[in-house]
Amino acid sequence: MSASQAHNNDEEIRRREAEAAMRQKALMVLLDSSARQRLMNIRIVKPELAAAVENYLISAASTGRLTRALTDEEFKRLLINLQQPKKDFRINRI
Repeated sequence: MSASQAHNNDEEIRRREAEAAMRQKALMVLLDSSARQRLMNIRIVKPELAAAVENYLISAASTGRLTRALTDEEFKRLLINLQQPKKDFRINRI
């Protein structure tokens, strides 16, 4: 690896760390402590769902649709609304 590649890699790592820190700060404001804990639990089990929820929350806050911290109950309702309905397959035997 050349010096310029290492430098670019270091910049990329710093940029990602800064972005993650900004997301965490935003979530501290947008979710109360119990809702944040629920999001951390979701991140362990379903990281793609957690990322989608985080993106939704940050987007909602930046457009003014979310102006205060969500409680755990409100967060649970949001999760239900955001989750894709599971497809139901039926096999009909003739």
